[in-house]
Amino acid sequence: MSLGAILTAIVTPFTQDLRVDEDRFVALMHHLHEQGSDGFVVCGTTGEASTLTDEEHLGLIALACRERPAGATIVAGTGSNDTRHAVHLTAEATEAGADAVLSVTPYYNKPNLRGIRRHYEEVAAATDKPVVLYNIPGRVVVNIPPEALADLGTIANVLYVKEANGEQLQPIDGLGLYAGNDDDLARTLDLGGIGGICVASHLVGPRMRTMVDDPSQRAAIDAELQALYAALGVTTNPIPVKAALQMVGHDCGGLRLPMVEADERERQAVREALEGLGLLGG
Repeated sequence: MSLGAILTAIVTPFTQDLRVDEDRFVALMHHLHEQGSDGFVVCGTTGEASTLTDEEHLGLIALACRERPAGATIVAGTGSNDTRHAVHLTAEATEAGADAVLSVTPYYNKPNLRGIRRHYEEVAAATDKPVVLYNIPGRVVVNIPPEALADLGTIANVLYVKEANGEQLQPIDGLGLYAGNDDDLARTLDLGGIGGICVASHLVGPRMRTMVDDPSQRAAIDAELQALYAALGVTTNPIPVKAALQMVGHDCGGLRLPMVEADERERQAVREALEGLGLLGG
């Protein structure tokens, strides 16, 4: 099945006392679908999965599957540095109705390539849904080079890769390619990739949709969005995107420690980028 081209790595809204706000999550998911998202990565990095309990994590995935907009795909973040835990989350997300799972390279442990392959063999065996590899060395301290990604693509059910190492962005035999960084979306599409797992699509979904649908406008839109991409990287994700959502009228609450809310300098960078795109009005 197709997972779609614009997959938004959706934030997890919290209430004032930092409980998961299910109503705002569902409302945001429907809004983003109307704005051009084909589907959603639920409980990824942007969704603050690392500070959710398993009950919250799996509950949010199940909620997304139940309340998804018509035609939207749900990709469940089920990665872990503990293979047994990743297998558990993958099996439970599959049972909940996820269309695919996003499985990040095991972090902290620093496994070698043999260990990484064994990890993904176990994860893939826990589901009959597509597995999306997630290569993000900036977060996990291990990089999977292209030839190793191609090797992992020989594992049954391992069908896609979210590549967040822009220095090695290239087509991978046997794997559908997704951009892992917003500023690599245009390049990924130009390389024949499927699309991106995006953050800026919380704010400029229609523009990013046009980048997919109308290649003649791709370069111009990509150039127009560079300032926003930079602002959303002014500090650690998802701090800036939650600040931006609040500014445009979609308050998704605060962040759980050790993440802290944007300071004034960071908010100003986000504000200027939004103003430059005409997203703040008045």
